[in-house]
Amino acid sequence: MPTDPAPRHYPHRHLLGIEGLSRPDILTLLDMAEDAIEVSRQIEKKSSKLRGRTQVNLFYEASTRTQASFEIAGKRLGADVMNMSTAKSSESKGETLLDTAITLNAMRPDIIVVRHSQAGAAHLLARKVDCAVVNAGDGAHEHPTQALLDALTIRRNMGRIEGLTISICGDVLHSRVARSNILLLGALGAKLRVVGPPTLVPRGFERMGVAVFHDMTRGIEGADIVMMLRLQRERMSGALVPSSREYFQFFGLDEEKLKGAAANALVMHPGPMNRGIEIDSFVADGARSLIREQVEMGVAVRMAVLEALAHHLPNA
Repeated sequence: MPTDPAPRHYPHRHLLGIEGLSRPDILTLLDMAEDAIEVSRQIEKKSSKLRGRTQVNLFYEASTRTQASFEIAGKRLGADVMNMSTAKSSESKGETLLDTAITLNAMRPDIIVVRHSQAGAAHLLARKVDCAVVNAGDGAHEHPTQALLDALTIRRNMGRIEGLTISICGDVLHSRVARSNILLLGALGAKLRVVGPPTLVPRGFERMGVAVFHDMTRGIEGADIVMMLRLQRERMSGALVPSSREYFQFFGLDEEKLKGAAANALVMHPGPMNRGIEIDSFVADGARSLIREQVEMGVAVRMAVLEALAHHLPNA
């Protein structure tokens, strides 16, 4: 439950990343998401807060989970939602992101949710359209709604975020989830660690106040939250991991390694999981896992973000 009072006002026109958000901005979105959870758990899940608005989900990367979450969130708020799988259409015809932006802008959407393989794509789109833009993941840069849903999940289960020790483990180098979580959880006062092989942990985290570990046992020792990351093989260049079996042996989370975390430690993963590579099935499906709850919180957070941005739309 919320511990910090926050004004119900989100001052930004877009959500392009966690970077640039203040602590009150973050708390506002989390508190709005608390209300959205209650809506989603009712028999009648529809509201009219986005009635008459058009939401376009512009996904250049396939992501069933994130796209479905944004679609459900928009529809529960009453928006007209259109999904565009551009990887199969405009890009194959040679159309650029700017071309698509100009075309969509002429159709006068109210909110565009964009996911793209290139870092900075959401910022570029936001400069070229008149509507609100939500970043649903841009390359290895940021994934702000994932960080928000992770924070909401932690806060509801632990009662707070400030002072918790949170270990983020795995392929940190290619993970936009890790970057957004470090920015957000750090802003809310968590003690952060990153854990992974030297080839998958970039330098510089120490300057951000994050402790770096290349040993899984030491990295999660006493941790309140163990957040595993997906091995981003599609964004890798070169042989950064010798083998999946060796990766799991040293950096995969199993019951034996989890014994070193805090007694009440909880486990998270942004999904989709590579079972037996990043995480053992007994841990992923066990009593200490928050992975399924993260999915529910994802819809609530995206409802909150869409509603917050709608306040800045014309005639709102």
